[in-house]
Amino acid sequence: MLDKTYQPKNFEGPIYSAWEGARAFAAGRGDREGAKPFAVVIPPPNVTGSLHMGHALNNTLQDVLVRFERMRGRDVLWQPGTDHAGIATQIVVERQLMERQEPNRRTMGREKFIERIWQWKEESGNTIIGQLKRLGCSCDWSRQRFTMDDGLSKAVRKVFVELHRAGLIYKDKRLVNWDPQLLTAISDLEVEQIESKGHLWHLRYPIEGVTFDPEDPSTFIVVATTRPETMLGDTAVAVHPDDERYKHLVGKNVILPIIGRRIPIVADEYSDPEKGSGAVKITPAHDFNDFEVGKRHGLPMISVLSKDARLDIGPETDFMQGVEMTPQLQGKVLEWNGVFRFAARTM
Repeated sequence: MLDKTYQPKNFEGPIYSAWEGARAFAAGRGDREGAKPFAVVIPPPNVTGSLHMGHALNNTLQDVLVRFERMRGRDVLWQPGTDHAGIATQIVVERQLMERQEPNRRTMGREKFIERIWQWKEESGNTIIGQLKRLGCSCDWSRQRFTMDDGLSKAVRKVFVELHRAGLIYKDKRLVNWDPQLLTAISDLEVEQIESKGHLWHLRYPIEGVTFDPEDPSTFIVVATTRPETMLGDTAVAVHPDDERYKHLVGKNVILPIIGRRIPIVADEYSDPEKGSGAVKITPAHDFNDFEVGKRHGLPMISVLSKDARLDIGPETDFMQGVEMTPQLQGKVLEWNGVFRFAARTM
C-alpha cells in the first residue's frame, strides 16, 4: 500500500546512488563517442557555509538544461566545483578561532592558519557537495574541482599568460580597495560606501616664485580636504579650466606646505568651481578620483600609507620624491612616521 504522503528520503537517496554507480552523469563515456559535446561550468558556490534558495533555483535550471541535452544524445559535461572565497572564508575561520578562544591568525602564523583554512574547506565544501547531490544535480563528480587546486591554478595561469601575450589584459599600477585589518585587496562589489559627516581642513599652498603672505590671497591657493594626512602624497593642485580665478596660474607650481615638494597647478574638469575654493589637492595614490586625474596629467603616485594604514614617510619611501630633507622636515618625519591615519589627521 502506498504511503499517504510521499517520503523523498525513502527513494531519492537510492535512486541517486544508482545513477552514480552507473556513471549516468559522466562525460566522455564510450556510448557517447562521436556525440556533439555540451558543457556547462557550475557557478562555484563559496565554501563559507551552506547553499541557499538562490543556489537551489540556479542549479535546478542548469540540471534541467543538461538532462535535456543528454536526452538529445549529446556528450554532456556539467562541471562541478567550489570557490575558495578567500576573504569571506578567512573571516569565518577567524570568527571560529575567536569563539573557541584559540590563538588568532597572527599568533599561530601563516602556515598553521592556512591549515585551518583547508580544514574548514573540507568541512564546508563536503556539506555543499552533499546538498547539491540531495537536489539531484547531475554533475560529473569525477571531475570535481576547487578554485585553489594545483591543476586549476595552473590552468588559470596559462590562460592569463595567453591573454597577456595577446594584449587583451595588462599589468599596471592601479589604486585598489584595501582592508588594513585583513591586509588584502577587496573588490568594488565587497565595498559598502557609507556617507559620514566629516570635517574640512583648509590649507594654504604657497605659489612658487611669489613671496608668501598669509594676508594676501594672491600669494597662495587654498584647498579644503577631509583627509589632511594624505597631503603628504600630493602631486598636484587641480582647478577647473574655465575658472577665471585660476587661469593665470595653470602651468605654474605651488609648494606643498611643511614638505616643500614642488607640485604643478593643472586644469581639470574634476575640480568644481562651486565647491569650496574651487581648487582641489590631487593625491593619485590615495583617492580613486585623484587617480584618474593623475593618469590624465601624468602625475607621480606617491604612497604615504602602509599596509596597516599608518603613515609611511621614512627616508626610503615614495614620500621622498621631490623632497629635500631639511632638519625641520626630519623632525616632522620622526614625529609622524608610523602614526595611524586617524591620529595623524588631528596632529
